[in-house]
This record gives sequence, C-alpha cells and structure tokens, in this order.
Amino acid sequence: METELEQLSQELEALEKGLLEANQDHRNQLEQIPERYLPAARNLIQYLYFRSEDRKSLQEKLHLYGLSALSNSENHIHRQIQTIRQRLGHHYFPEELNSCTYKDSQDQLTTNSQELFGPTEIPGMPSVMVTFDSNFAEDPGMIEDLLLQGMNVARINCAHDDESIWKSMIDQIREAEKKTGKSCKIHLDLAGPKIRTVLLGKGKKKGKVKVAVGETIWLSESMNNLKEENVVLDPNEKGIIASLEVGHRVFIDDGEISGRVTHIKEGMAAVTLDRVSSKKGSIKSEKGINFPDTHLSIPSLTDFDKRCLPFICRHADILGYSFVKTPQDIQNLHNELQRIKGPIPDIVYKIETPDSVANLPALILEGMKSPPFGIMIARGDLAVEIGFERMGEIQEEILWICESAQVPVVWATQVLENLHKLGMPTRSEITDAGQASLAECIMINKGKHTMSVLKTLKEIMQRTSVHRHKKRFTLGHLSIAKNFIQST
Repeated sequence: METELEQLSQELEALEKGLLEANQDHRNQLEQIPERYLPAARNLIQYLYFRSEDRKSLQEKLHLYGLSALSNSENHIHRQIQTIRQRLGHHYFPEELNSCTYKDSQDQLTTNSQELFGPTEIPGMPSVMVTFDSNFAEDPGMIEDLLLQGMNVARINCAHDDESIWKSMIDQIREAEKKTGKSCKIHLDLAGPKIRTVLLGKGKKKGKVKVAVGETIWLSESMNNLKEENVVLDPNEKGIIASLEVGHRVFIDDGEISGRVTHIKEGMAAVTLDRVSSKKGSIKSEKGINFPDTHLSIPSLTDFDKRCLPFICRHADILGYSFVKTPQDIQNLHNELQRIKGPIPDIVYKIETPDSVANLPALILEGMKSPPFGIMIARGDLAVEIGFERMGEIQEEILWICESAQVPVVWATQVLENLHKLGMPTRSEITDAGQASLAECIMINKGKHTMSVLKTLKEIMQRTSVHRHKKRFTLGHLSIAKNFIQST
C-alpha cells in the first residue's frame, strides 16, 4: 500500500510533467521571444498551467510535511517543484534542473525595473511616479523638492494641456536634475479613447443636469427623434451605441451614477438609472462613462495619440499606452513607432478593462518581443469596469502573473488620495499604500499635498519592505490562467 508521501511524490511528478507539456503546447509563442526573456516566458506559461487548476489540497499536503507550500513560487515554479521532489528523494541530472531559480528571477526583475524606472535611492524600495500638474512648469523649486523626496518618474498625461506645456515641464525636470544631482525618468501617457459625457439635451448650457433613480436617460450621438427636455448623453466616441444591448450596464463618473440599457432604437439607447450616489445628483459634462458588459471595437490608439507620438519619442523615456486590450493593439502601436525616426521609448501597458485582464498573459508575451516594458494596474477605470468588489482579487492576480514573467508593475490610482487632496489620510488608504509596496513602482495622482504623500509613502514602503515576502496565499485556480491554458 502506497504511503502518503509516495502519493505526494507521484502527484508532484505528474505536475512537473504538465509544466513541461505546457511549454511544448506554447512553443510557437515561445519561439518569438528574445533569448533574454525566454526563461521568464517559459516560467510564465508554467505558472499559468500551475494556477489553471485548484492546488489548495496539494498546498496543504506540502505544508503538513514541512515542505514548500509553493505559495511564493511565482517566479520559479518549475525549479521549486524540482527542489521539493529532490527533498523527497528524486534524482535529477544537472541539465534537467530548470535554470530559473528564485534568486536569478529576483535579480532579473530588479534589473528590468531599474532599466524601466531607473535606480531607487534605497535598494529594494519601489520607484515612485508623480503625476504632474501644468502649474509645476512654473514652480522649479517644487520639482527639485519632489526629486529630493524620492520621485523617480515624472508622469505627464497627454490628455491634458499641449506640447508647449509638456515641453516646459520636461525642461524644468531636466534643470532640476542638474541642480539636485538626482535622475528622473519622463513618462508620457497617451490619452487613448476619450469616452466622456457630452450633454446634448437638457442641461447642455449649464454643463450639468439633475437626475434621479428610476429616471430614463438617453445615449445618442445626436438629438434626432429626441426632445430638448430629454437627458441625452453623447459618449464622444463613434460606434459605442451600436454595440449596446438590452441589459448592459452603464456607469457614469466612476460609477457614482449607474443604470442599465432598457430599450434600443436606431442610433439611440434608453438607460434606466438604478444608482445616483453623487452628493448633488447631477451628471456633468466631461465625466467618464464605462460600459463593462459591452464589447467595444474602439481602437486603443487614436488619431490624436498618433499625432503625439513624434513628440513622445523625442522627449519621453517611457510611453504609457492607455486602454490596451489585445496583442494586436500592441502591434499597432509598434507599427506606428517604427515610422518615426529616432529612439523609441520603453512602454508601460495600462490594464484598465476586463479584456486587458483576460488577455494579460498574451499581452505580456507580446510585450516581451519589444522590451523593456511594464504593466500598470490602472485601478480607476479597472475598478469600475470589473466591479469594486473584485478589485482586491484582480490586482493580486495581476501582481502574481507579472511576478512570474519578471515584469515590473506600476500600482496606480488613488494611492493616499485623501492625504493628497485634504492633507489627512484615512486608515484604509494607509493599508492600501502598504499593499502598493508589493509593486515595483507606485504612481500618485495630482493633489495639493504631494510632498506629504511622498514623505508618508517613503515611510510606509520602508516599514513594509521588511515583511513584503512573508504573506502566504492559498492556491485556488485563476480564471486568467485557466482561460490561457485552455485556449491552445
């Protein structure tokens, strides 16, 4: 009769065989990856295979026998399983052992992070990305203080201002570098599709309109067949309304106002509101609209983005690609960049839609073809799109998957936001900032108290770094992993 340890050994043998077969199943994708990124690409696929099924039972058995429970093995999953099998008596020839070890993977991720974001003042600390306001261009002392307080990356959003203001901010950053002796990467974000409220009917002149739960509003690109007293919103991008179906959810202004499509006519859709959480109960112009149930065929790279690319290539170290959803989106961007003479900046792909989450492994493999690159968890739109209650789960999954691929991650949106805007943090956002320290870079948005945010963030990062590898997770299956593995 087999002992439990013999059964465990057989289970690990079968698991290792599955890991090797997973790489074989994806050999066509692996053949397109540069040599430097091949170990990470292989490990990514093996980790996705590992997480495509529920491994909690195996995890508990390993823990029971004092063996590695595999919960912190994202970046070297095959080698860790081999190490456990060696402890159980299995012999490997040296050439059979996977070269992707914990230390090598950690070192490579550090190298990738420094290549993308630059070196940090304190080794092991995340980089800090600060979003610039246009008035920073007129305050050189402020920029010097930001550098002295730990800013590694300056982010400029091309959705705002124009090239002259962007250039002025960049010039001030370069001057501040000389004065302080600190280096800073320039990150320019493409605007991406501007899906925003445009009031066409009631409230058009004031730029806002009162609404209430149970009220029906209309989505339309024109006022055809609608009355002036109707609340009519144009989503500002062609093709959205034609993609809507009855029952699809519509979120306005970060989800403060929401409803469902209840009726569709030619060129318009009726939306009955089921939540109005904003204090004044108004829909304002230029607020974001999200369609989480709707497959939108809007290109990620807009005509405006394409016009910005020459400037970005001349001045940016990093390009932020908004609303990337598929590997084809990445190919489209690189095709445009190849037309521009001169250096091409590194790229950070922003994960902010359900499609980009589902396609994350494929996006990473496509990104590996043109390194260096990183992934941004753009928690603003992403939380609205996937649901706030799923945000904690999804941001963890993105961190795990990127860790397995040695890809640097930017943790973005609402980090210490209350402190930034009002000068006093909430208890929950301090905890969130501690969690943000698990990423390779933390992005902070605009606000009045940027210096206080930087000082607080530095203290939190230093305290959290002592514990950042000590949290144990259970190994249930990941939908992202399961879908990727089953797609072959």
